[in-house]
Amino acid sequence: MKVKKLTALLLASLMAVSMTACGGSPASGSGTGTDSSDANDGSAEESSDASGSGNEESSDNSGSDAENADESGVGGEDSGAGAADGEGFTTSVDGKLIMATNAAFPPYEYVEGGQVAGIDAEIAAAIADKLGLELQIDDMEFDSITEAVKGGKADIGLAGMTVTPDRQEEVDFTVSYATGVQVIIVTEDSDITSADDLLAEGANHVVGVQRNTTGDLYTTDDIEKAGLGTIDRYSKGAEAIQALKTGKVDCVVIDNEPAKAFVAEVDGLKILDTEYITEDYAAAMNKENPALYEAVNAALQELIADGTVQGIIDKYITAE
Repeated sequence: MKVKKLTALLLASLMAVSMTACGGSPASGSGTGTDSSDANDGSAEESSDASGSGNEESSDNSGSDAENADESGVGGEDSGAGAADGEGFTTSVDGKLIMATNAAFPPYEYVEGGQVAGIDAEIAAAIADKLGLELQIDDMEFDSITEAVKGGKADIGLAGMTVTPDRQEEVDFTVSYATGVQVIIVTEDSDITSADDLLAEGANHVVGVQRNTTGDLYTTDDIEKAGLGTIDRYSKGAEAIQALKTGKVDCVVIDNEPAKAFVAEVDGLKILDTEYITEDYAAAMNKENPALYEAVNAALQELIADGTVQGIIDKYITAE
């Protein structure tokens, strides 16, 4: 009898240990923070949340056993960074959609009241809302956006960015959400009357552009490489406009919408009637995160189809 009682006690103890092991608390993960080190001079240096709330990290990993993601890496299938509500995609920081932009390109992005505002900011907020994520906007130099997306510091690049073959080698682009037009800004007494004057044989003008924008890319090919003039590159469009005003450049090639804002603010300038080039804007995304790309692209297509995107654009750009 004593042997039977001892055996029973041992079996009961083993069952208790087994039940404790199965019912243990799961490991809790924490979101990985990112800092933007490439903030523009003269604009909001801190990351801004489009909803106006602080950029606090999400520490709830929904009971996932995934390992913490590398801060400099992209959240892939094996990464612990941010699958939102079991949707099958990952983000750089758990629960957030990080947007890289250059907030010196009104009306697409600009700083207002310490926050990044504009067309791209509102479109990104609508995408984040559809995906159940919190939007965080990181303001940086334009030529840092692609690297931020490629390196996993940002999930999406939205900055009035044109789809070009060179950029397509670096990042994937979503469906186009807007059409941009590159125009030429000159002083009111300028002898430049059309794009043909910049491209004519024997031309020798100094053209101001924002560095690494399509205005830079196209004029470099059409004018500088063809020996028809010199391209002066600036970090911000406003700096190129100041160079025009002070006579350092003969004209500025830039997108039509910020061009209109600059001309309205600075006396003595005008936009030529002829366009330099027409282009499509899209969001840049990491090639190594196809699940997030599909989710963002699908959300953007839905927002285009239901009129949300056009409504945002119409809010900032009135028909002429």
